Amino acid sequence: MFVSLGLGRFALGMLLPDMGEGLGLTYAEMGFISTGNFAGYLAAVLIAGWLARRFGARQTIFAGMGVVAATMILVGRADGFSEVLVLYVLTGIGSGAANVPVMALVSHWFLRHRRGRAAGFIVSGSGFAIVFTGLVLPGITADAAGDGWRTGWLVLGLVAFLGAVVSGWLLRDRPEDLTLAPVGGGSATADAAAPSPAPPEPARRPGILVHLGAVYFLFGATYPIYATFIVTTLVQERGFAEVSAGHFWAWVGFLSLFSGPLFGTLSDHIGRKAAMMIVFTLQMGAYALVAAPLPDAALYLSIGLFGICAWSIPSIMAAAVGDYMGAERAAAAFGFVTFVFGIGQMMGPAVAGVIADHTGGFAASYAMAAALAAVAVALAAFLRRPSH
Repeated sequence: MFVSLGLGRFALGMLLPDMGEGLGLTYAEMGFISTGNFAGYLAAVLIAGWLARRFGARQTIFAGMGVVAATMILVGRADGFSEVLVLYVLTGIGSGAANVPVMALVSHWFLRHRRGRAAGFIVSGSGFAIVFTGLVLPGITADAAGDGWRTGWLVLGLVAFLGAVVSGWLLRDRPEDLTLAPVGGGSATADAAAPSPAPPEPARRPGILVHLGAVYFLFGATYPIYATFIVTTLVQERGFAEVSAGHFWAWVGFLSLFSGPLFGTLSDHIGRKAAMMIVFTLQMGAYALVAAPLPDAALYLSIGLFGICAWSIPSIMAAAVGDYMGAERAAAAFGFVTFVFGIGQMMGPAVAGVIADHTGGFAASYAMAAALAAVAVALAAFLRRPSH
């Protein structure tokens, strides 16, 4: 997760101001680059489940991470918008090919009452990557006279390659591959005795997947607006130095380390629905604070709210899919809701960039994100508990 999403997606926000200036990119082009990444991610989601079944999760994840590493290195060699767009689409393909099988592994390796916490720790890898990029990249870009963003992409690509090697070495598809049982039980058959629900009746599965997909769509449409443009907003609209903006971004990453485990564990205790409602409410506040013409102190609160719940929804969603669909169907089901989520990711940054070009700033884009987060709170409120 550190590589596939943390570096492959969220590092863009730190490099975007310098890259935009170096390549003469408009706000709309910046948004389309981010959307291109999500389009590639979406394309990979369509086949990630099949690839994992055909070749195994471990090999699919390793290959996806390798694509992320190679394409990030090549982005640093690009000379214009079109090249960056094509390469970053391929980065998104690698990210999707790695991310879907990783999140589906939760249902195999952990019983239901441990899945939320487990998924939470997994998604915290993105937080570590944000801390890394927020602290390391400003120094790299400052030392290279306008071309520092190219060196930044090279460094990220090499780190991603190292991560791919480590993951290919350590990951296994199932606990049985190491003669182990899923975490949370005493034997390989413990899942049957644990407090895990039977999957819903087949006729109800499409309905719950559509409902979960709609909630996930709204998360996909909102969070990348903040993640893609907050550093650009701080630097170009609020007058922050890039190093200061990088420290802000690193704080987002640090706080986000707790977001997945905190809310994933909370969802194990109070239910997926209530946890989702809390998270979307906090995110709505984060977007509204940066949209409003408030003093800079409001930015600190906004970043705190976003960071503390940044990766909560993916961890809760991975656990929820396992709850409703069962371990064997988790990969395909998570692939479906992630596909819908990916459509939201494609739309969010592109629409936000176009709005920013027309309004001269990102305030209206953040206001749109806050409104969509409010809709997500309402949708989550209507989720039903899994059948027991």
